[in-house]
Amino acid sequence: MLVNAILVVTGPEYKSVCKGLNRLAVPTPPVFPIPMGSSALTKHLEQWLEAGHLSHHPQPRVLLMGLCGSLSTKYSVGKAVVYRSCLSPGAEEKKNAAEFLCDRSLTEIVQNKLQDRVFTGIGLTSDRLIYSASEKLQLGQTYAADVVDMEGYAALEFLSELGIAVAMLRVISDDAHHNIPNLSNAFHADGSLQAFPLAMGLLRQPIAATRLVSGSLRGLRILQDLTTFLFSRVG
Repeated sequence: MLVNAILVVTGPEYKSVCKGLNRLAVPTPPVFPIPMGSSALTKHLEQWLEAGHLSHHPQPRVLLMGLCGSLSTKYSVGKAVVYRSCLSPGAEEKKNAAEFLCDRSLTEIVQNKLQDRVFTGIGLTSDRLIYSASEKLQLGQTYAADVVDMEGYAALEFLSELGIAVAMLRVISDDAHHNIPNLSNAFHADGSLQAFPLAMGLLRQPIAATRLVSGSLRGLRILQDLTTFLFSRVG
């Protein structure tokens, strides 16, 4: 089997990946929901590994899947990216970023199976939602990164240091041309979303909200289709 586990942010992203796998009549790897955000994710992964989900695999391989935001005008909504590496912004100096490489062998296998359906790029993991188009472009230029997420670096750092091979596949759901609503206040410390602040954030910026919802739905459809395509061709 291509991987021993798939990790996906809980909610619509997790459901899309599960739907993509449920279309198949072949054995598929187990899918595990993870919280949004780096701090909540690290604690979650510790508990997940303690539960023994990878204990029977001497050389475990994990695929992290989900949505992301574009940091470049080259990559629009619906484009899918296989990460070469993931960066974490430097705490003191902007260009002093930490970087972890994805597992080369597993990444090449995923890339070869999906071929022209994806591009390979560099991800930047942020500890907050990047909603401003101008900030996205600035981050992309500063770090030479292609997309932004909120979990990639934490997962890659934690799992790689334990000898677990990690590959990442994400689909862009918001581009670098337009702002999306500022939903920062809607996040719990545990990575979950609070319904009322989320609704208010969307209502305050209806045009940006419509664009976000439309982009997310498109990204989720493509995520589902990529899942089916990738795991129907294993072996």
